[in-house]
Amino acid sequence: MTQRELFFNHLAQTSAFPLGLEIESALGTYLYATNGKKYLDFISGISVSNVGHRHHKVVEAIKNQVDKYLHLMVYGEYVQSPQNELARALVETFKPHFKGLDNVYFTNSGTEAIEGAMKLAKRYTQRSEIISCFNAYHGASQGALSLSGSPQFTRHFRPLLPEINHINYGNISDLSKISEKTAAVIIEVISAESGIRIAPQNYFEALRNRCNKTGTLLVFDEIQTGFGRTGSFWACQSIDIEPDVLVCAKGMGGGLPIGAFIASQKIMSVFTENPILGHITTFGGNPVCCAASLATLRVIEDENLLEGVNRKGNFTKFKLNHSLIKEVRGQGLMIAVEFESFEVLKPIIDACIEKGLITDWFLFCDNSMRIAPPLNITFEELEWACNTILEVLNEKKDYLSN
Repeated sequence: MTQRELFFNHLAQTSAFPLGLEIESALGTYLYATNGKKYLDFISGISVSNVGHRHHKVVEAIKNQVDKYLHLMVYGEYVQSPQNELARALVETFKPHFKGLDNVYFTNSGTEAIEGAMKLAKRYTQRSEIISCFNAYHGASQGALSLSGSPQFTRHFRPLLPEINHINYGNISDLSKISEKTAAVIIEVISAESGIRIAPQNYFEALRNRCNKTGTLLVFDEIQTGFGRTGSFWACQSIDIEPDVLVCAKGMGGGLPIGAFIASQKIMSVFTENPILGHITTFGGNPVCCAASLATLRVIEDENLLEGVNRKGNFTKFKLNHSLIKEVRGQGLMIAVEFESFEVLKPIIDACIEKGLITDWFLFCDNSMRIAPPLNITFEELEWACNTILEVLNEKKDYLSN
C-alpha cells in the first residue's frame, strides 16, 4: 500500500477533506513533499514551529538528551535537570514585572495543561464554577471542550462538565457574572479561534479587578500566544496584567509535544495534600521535550527574534490590501485576513497551497485566513507569501465577486 492509502485506511480522519500533503522533510520555514515540491509554512503547524522546523539548536538539544536518558519515572518523583532548567528559564521570562508565577507543572499538551489549571482552581478556591468565553478554543478533552461555548463543537458530546458559564470576550458588562462562587476565569489574551480578536486594555484591567474582588483565579490561556507569537514573550506582558495561572504549549516545544500551567508556589501547593498526588501525569515533563523547549526558549532570546515580530506583522498587514479582503486583524505574527465567507476563502486557501503557500482558517471564524509563520521568517519570504496571496486574489477576483 502507498503512504496515501495507509493514511486514509488506517489513520482516524477528522474531516472529509484533509490536506493530504505527503511531506518527507522540513527545515526552517519550508516543508518538502515527496514529489520534490516545497511549501512555505505560513501557519507554523498552527503556531507550533515558532523558531522554524528543525532548528539546529533544538535538534542538537534533542540528540544530546537522547544520549543521556528518556523516560525515568512519573512526573514529580525524580530530580531531572531538563525539567529544572526549563522551569527556571520559564520563571525568568516573567521578570522583573511579574513575580507570582514561580511554579511550573509540565504536561504533554495544551489541553492537558488546561485540565490541570481547572483542577487547580477548583482545589485552591474550593469553588466549582468556571467561566470562559463564547467561541474560545481551549482543547478537545471533555473538560477543556466544556469551556468552548460553541454549540457547534459541543452539542454531540454532551453532557459536558456542569457549572461552566460563558461570557462575551471584551464585554465589560459581562464581568458582573464573575462572583464569589467562581473558581476561575479562563480566557485568552487574544481570542485566537474566533479570528484574532483583541480586547482593549481597560477590559483586562476590569477583569483583573473583578477577579481580585471576588477571590477568583484569573487564568490566561497563552497556548497560541506564548513564546513570542505576539511580539512579547507572553501576550499578557504587552497589557501588563499578571494572571494567577498561565497556560502554555504549542510553540513551547520547538516541534515536540509539551505544555505547562504556571502559578505561584502557594497556589500549586494544594496538589500535595488532601489528596496527595492531587494531579499526576506519566509523561508530562518528558526530558527530551523539556530539552527541546529550553533550546527553543534560548533561540528566541539569543537570536533576538522578538525584536522583529511586530515589524514583520505590520509589514504583512500593510501588504495585504485587496478589494476582496474585508479586514486584516492581528498582533505580531498572529494575523487574521477576513473575507466575505468560507465559500470565498476556501478556494483561495486551496490555490495558495497549489502555489506552495500553506495557510488555513479558524475554528470559529471560517471566513478568515490564518497567518502565523515562524518568528524567524525573513522579509523576503513574507513578501513572496503576501504577493502569492494577492496573485491568487487577482486570478480569482472576477469569479469570487460574482
